[in-house]
Amino acid sequence: MRVLITGATGLVGQELVELFHDNGIDVNYLTTSRSKIETKTNYQGFYWNPSTSELDPASLKGVNTIINLAGASVAKRWTPSYKEAILNSRVDSLMTLKSALSTHDHEVEHLISASAIGIYEDSLTKFHEEDDFKKGDNFLADVVEKWEAAADEVGELGLEVTKIRIGVVLSDEGGALEKIKAPIEKYIGAPLGSGKQWQSWIHISDLARLFHHVMKNRLEGVFNAVSPNPVNNKELTECIAQCLGKPLILPNVPSFVLKLMLGEMSTIVLGSQLVSSKKILSTGFQFEHAQLKPAIADLL
Repeated sequence: MRVLITGATGLVGQELVELFHDNGIDVNYLTTSRSKIETKTNYQGFYWNPSTSELDPASLKGVNTIINLAGASVAKRWTPSYKEAILNSRVDSLMTLKSALSTHDHEVEHLISASAIGIYEDSLTKFHEEDDFKKGDNFLADVVEKWEAAADEVGELGLEVTKIRIGVVLSDEGGALEKIKAPIEKYIGAPLGSGKQWQSWIHISDLARLFHHVMKNRLEGVFNAVSPNPVNNKELTECIAQCLGKPLILPNVPSFVLKLMLGEMSTIVLGSQLVSSKKILSTGFQFEHAQLKPAIADLL
């Protein structure tokens, strides 16, 4: 079996490649950097450039499923031009895939595209399910809406489409955990804003397993990729501090300070999304890291 992955060299992509190789699944991957192209029987790189719709059609050979993880990081300063890059990198990637699939012979039947829980309305009380939710009124929610619409457009070619709305990914290789851990280790860590905002999180190995589960069972539609036990920002910060054996000395960082420092980007840390994992659990998926404390302990 062979899959094609975009974004394979990123945080989630690397975890996914490792899991697929453990399960005897070969991986083709697309990269915008020719220096990252490797040629092995089970890991074959191909060049693409979504901003110019360029894609090596050889990457589609023998592939039944495409997993799309491509997209510029949202954790960099949101200048007007970078906001454009955040949106365009996601939409252009999918449109480049659509163009290649409509032009070249292929056996691809299933597109599994990353998405994000950022689509959901900021709320301390609303429990969001995939089909019962209010869209957020902010830049990230708009990006996710257009990202998912682009995935559906690829589906118009006759492919099954799955969109995985990913929560806060906890990994020992970077991402959210690293950003929260660093100040705690220097004794300057503290909850952000009120600390009451919900953080619907997932351990990176569960996230990779969830993608594999969706692929193996040919699940279609939208699925939230979050643990069954969301926590608030205060609980998350305290749990990481506890696992590190470090005290939290400082008071909460006020919201207005974060807004001054980060501008519009402060929605990433101050937004509250309480998100359900009921739908993916109903398909037989089981989380290995359902509780926060053991998940953090495993990573640290």
